Amino acid sequence: MTHRYIKVLIMLVSCALFSILLAACSASGRAVVASDHYRIGNGPPSHAPAHGYRAKHTYHYYPNLQVYFDVSERVYFYQEGDRWCVSASLPDHIAIGLGDHVVISMDSEVPYTHLASHKQKYPPGQMKKK
Repeated sequence: MTHRYIKVLIMLVSCALFSILLAACSASGRAVVASDHYRIGNGPPSHAPAHGYRAKHTYHYYPNLQVYFDVSERVYFYQEGDRWCVSASLPDHIAIGLGDHVVISMDSEVPYTHLASHKQKYPPGQMKKK
């Protein structure tokens, strides 16, 4: 084998490994099922007593489909059947009909626990900014 052939072979193997890593990164945007233990950012868990200031979280709530977007963490909360999912992107069948949003600030790291009150306060088609 010549020195030039070895260089080309190393370059091809490097490109292949880079492509595999790039594909793995793009596939990591899959949804994760949310649970009661899901935590975003730092700070005490929701069941801990609040000693001092508890961080506010800002969400975009989309009443048309009951979807939340966490502005600081840049993740969506949405329902798939009876489960809540968390993902950096939405499935196409949900993303199409989002419509307008309402900005909501709250102490909770899991906004969907307040869905019933949000559905009542912000019915689809009747936007009230908060």
